[in-house]
Amino acid sequence: MGTIERQLYASPNHKRYFTFITIILLLLFIWSFTAVNLQNVESSGWEIASTIIAGIFTPDLELLLTFTTQGVPYLLLETIAIAILGTVIGAILAVPLAFLSASNVVPSPIAWLTRLLLIFIRTVPALVYGLMFIRVTGQGPFAGVLTIALISIGMLAKLFVDAIEDLDTSILESMTSIGCTTFEKIRYGIIPQLFSMFLSIIIYRFDMNLREASVLGLVGAGGIGAPLIFAMSAYRWNEVGAILIGLVVLILVVELGSNRIRGKLVRG
Repeated sequence: MGTIERQLYASPNHKRYFTFITIILLLLFIWSFTAVNLQNVESSGWEIASTIIAGIFTPDLELLLTFTTQGVPYLLLETIAIAILGTVIGAILAVPLAFLSASNVVPSPIAWLTRLLLIFIRTVPALVYGLMFIRVTGQGPFAGVLTIALISIGMLAKLFVDAIEDLDTSILESMTSIGCTTFEKIRYGIIPQLFSMFLSIIIYRFDMNLREASVLGLVGAGGIGAPLIFAMSAYRWNEVGAILIGLVVLILVVELGSNRIRGKLVRG
């Protein structure tokens, strides 16, 4: 019997473990079906559902193609502007917080306190921040920008910290040995290592913020969410269809573009 064959027979048998996990998952899946209750769905409910689907698949082309402030293109442009500005502000504020959270840059107590602050920022949902800022600034895109910036700080700083703690310190040590100044070490030793990773993370967050900006409009924080909820409340399903088509196209284009840019940054 060869070495490979002996290793194969000596490998642990996980059949019982996988069987046990599979049974648990099946029981949980079956138990989750108890939440499904179709008895309360009346016949009129199915008619309303068919009306919704018909309206979505027959969108209001005039709303979809008009370029006024009430049209879908303008609302999508406003949503993109909210996401871009909020992401940029959040990224600028996240960089110093990330360095203050890195245990290899600052003392451990400072890093621990800063991470605790970032955890608190990430804990509060975006809609709660949106409602808070609306009370302060009033309804409109500015409240959406502030909300997007704040919710971006937590995630961006967390991912920036991971990149900072993976820095190759041997480069900095060699630069110190040849007499480089602090500015030169930052310019030629730190920024080249972090720039591509930071930019990739920011683009990924922008992709997420585009969806967040769409949702924040539901509470009056600008963007396309408010017209969407108004159209749904008034049962104008053809307008809902037009808005959803615009959102799908926008997010699809941004998704493809951001993935391509991030792939190039990661591969150098």
